[in-house]
Amino acid sequence: MPAGGATLASSRLRRLAQQAAEEKAAELEPCEMCGEPIAPQHRHVVDLSSRELKCICRACKILFDRPASGGDHYRLVPDRRLRIPDLALDDALWESLRVPVDMAFFFHHSEAERVLAFYPGPMGATESQLELHAWQELEAANPLLATLEPDVEALLVNRARGAREHFLVPIEDAYDLVGLIRTRWRGLTGGQEAWEGINEFFETLARRSKEGTRDGSTSRPAPPGAGGGEERAAWRT
Repeated sequence: MPAGGATLASSRLRRLAQQAAEEKAAELEPCEMCGEPIAPQHRHVVDLSSRELKCICRACKILFDRPASGGDHYRLVPDRRLRIPDLALDDALWESLRVPVDMAFFFHHSEAERVLAFYPGPMGATESQLELHAWQELEAANPLLATLEPDVEALLVNRARGAREHFLVPIEDAYDLVGLIRTRWRGLTGGQEAWEGINEFFETLARRSKEGTRDGSTSRPAPPGAGGGEERAAWRT
């Protein structure tokens, strides 16, 4: 091929490659802080004024990972996930927490200056009237709970259908569960699709979590096949 033809072919290939890259970038979700395209696996910050999660790119993640970088407005959601099989939470203490259903999450609300309890349902997340002394008793029996980062980490409890599962999770996981139940729940009992989704949610969460203890002294790696810290599960809504 003559030199001129080779140059034209090379130029055309570059244009095609650039077009393909632009089309791929256009398909990606934009960072809600800077507008740059972000991968499906990404991190979040919490807007402390609206309690909304915002998707962020890797550069913004590095920025907000610095102390006080978000000020009083934004806080980076960590990626710590711990399954706590030995959590001290018997039926009597659960009753004293005054949660009317068998599934709930608890987190420290910095503006309210206290721990709040919410439970998921067909209408979304509903606040439960948590008794402060009951939470203090739970925290005293489980020192790990004192390490919950305000606004961005939660204790997630599943006691539905005989389960006794306890997880320390990023707040986004609790919101994922709320979204799943809100969109899939049918009728009074939820229906098969909703419960299949709930079971898949907790199975996926268990695989992604490390194993911790209630005193916070030890943790073991997650079992083989567990996802990484920035993995986004298929059930996110």
